[in-house]
Amino acid sequence: MPKNLTVVVLAAGGGTRMKSKTMKVLHPIGGRSMIGHVLHAVQQAEPTQIIAVVGTQRDTVGPHILEHAPGAVLAVQESLDGTGDAVRVALQAIGGSVTGTVLVVTGDTPLLRGESLRDFAEEHDAAERAVSVLTGVVGNPFGYGRIVRNDEGDVEAIVEEKDATPAQREIAEINSGILAFDAEFLTGAIGQLRNHNAGGEYYLTDTVGIAREAGLTVGAHLLDDVMQTEGANDRVQLATLGRELNRRIVVDWMRAGVTVMDPATTWIDADVVLSRDVTLLPGTQLIGATVVAEDAVIGPDTTLKDCEIGVGARIVRTHGELAVIGDGASVGPFAYLRPGTSLGEAGKIGTFVETKNSTIGAGSKVPHLSYVGDAEIGEATNIGAGTIFANYDGKKKHRTTVGSRTKTGSNNTFIAPVSIGDDASTGGGTTVRRDVPDGALAVSASPQRNIAGWAARRAALDSDDEK
Repeated sequence: MPKNLTVVVLAAGGGTRMKSKTMKVLHPIGGRSMIGHVLHAVQQAEPTQIIAVVGTQRDTVGPHILEHAPGAVLAVQESLDGTGDAVRVALQAIGGSVTGTVLVVTGDTPLLRGESLRDFAEEHDAAERAVSVLTGVVGNPFGYGRIVRNDEGDVEAIVEEKDATPAQREIAEINSGILAFDAEFLTGAIGQLRNHNAGGEYYLTDTVGIAREAGLTVGAHLLDDVMQTEGANDRVQLATLGRELNRRIVVDWMRAGVTVMDPATTWIDADVVLSRDVTLLPGTQLIGATVVAEDAVIGPDTTLKDCEIGVGARIVRTHGELAVIGDGASVGPFAYLRPGTSLGEAGKIGTFVETKNSTIGAGSKVPHLSYVGDAEIGEATNIGAGTIFANYDGKKKHRTTVGSRTKTGSNNTFIAPVSIGDDASTGGGTTVRRDVPDGALAVSASPQRNIAGWAARRAALDSDDEK
C-alpha cells in the first residue's frame, strides 16, 4: 500500500430520486447503511486519514459517519457544485497539506470491497501516475462518464453523459467515480477546474485533461467486477443492489462451509458470523450482529436479530431479537424471543411461547402456550402449559424467580414479585401470589363441586321457557 493514503468519501448529495426524508447514503442495505459499507471497505485499505464530505442533512450524516469511522475528518460542502468542488472542500478541511496518494470514492456504492481499493491504490502508486481511474465495462453505459482513450490505449479524458458526443456515448467503458491521485498534482489541479459545462459544475474528472496537458501519466484500472462500483439513486436500484449483496454474502458463507438449503429465500446481513456446518433452512433471515455456532440448524421461516445461537441448537419458525440460546437448546415452532432472553444448554422454549428479559437455566423447559417475562428460572425445571408470568402491576415491572428441578402445573399465573423454591411444585390452575418454599406444593384452586342431575334440570328449564 502507499505509505501515505488519504481517502476522500463523497457523501454530500441529497439523493432526491429516493423520494425519502432519509439521506440517500443512509438507506440500509445488508445490515448497514450504504455509506457504512463504503467506510468498511475504505478502512480495509488502511488509509492514513479519511475525509468525508457532507452537505445535505449533515447533522445526521456526519455523526453516522463518525460511528463507522471515528477518526474521520468531516468537511462541509455548503453548495453542491460538483465533485471537483467537493474534493476542494475536503483538502481545505485538512489545511491543504496532503502527501502521497489521494483516493476519492463515492458514498453510495455498497458492494465495494476493500481488496479492490487496495489493488487500485497499489497499482496507481507503483505506476507513479498523476491520475488513475477505476473503470468498468457495462452493457448499458447511459448516465455514466465515458472513458476516452487514444490509439495507444492511454486515457485521454472522461466525458460526462450530458457533455458526450453521439460517438462517445457508444463507449462501453465507464468511469466508476473512484479515482486515485498523486497528492501534489491534485492540490495544484483543483484550483484549475472550471465549470464551463452543461451542468455548471466543477468536475473532478477534468483533472484528467489537466494532467494530459501537463504531459503527466493518466491510467485506468479496469475492474472485472464492475458491480462493486454500482450506486443506488432510487428505491428500485437499492433493491437490486440489496439482492446482489445478499447473493454474494450467501455464496461466501456456503463456500466457508455453511449449508443454505434455499439461497433465494435466505437473507444474511453483512455483520452476521456463522460457523462451519451451520444449516440454514428456507425463509431464514439473520440480521444485525447475529452469531451462530457450528451444527446449529436455523429455520425454516425464522428471523433472528442480534442473537447468539449455541452449538447444535435448533431454532424453528421463530422471531428473536437480542436473545442468547445455549448449546443443544431448541426453540419453536412459533416462538417469540424478545430482548433479554437467555436459554441455557439443552433448554427448550416451545410452541407459542413468548419470552422477555428472562433467564431460563440449563435443561429447563417452557414447552407450550406461555409468557415468561422478567423471570429467573433455574436448571432442570419444567413450566406447565399455559403459564403466565404476570410481571406488570400497572406502574412497574417486577421479577419472578423459579428454582431448579421445579415442576409447575398447567394454567398457572405467577403474580410478581414472587419466588418459587427449588424442587417445588404447583398444582394445575394455581395462581401464585406468595413465595413457595423449597420442596413445597402450592395450590390455590377452590374445592370442586359436582351438581348431580344438572343436564336434566337444565333441559326441563329450557322446555318450560319454550312453552
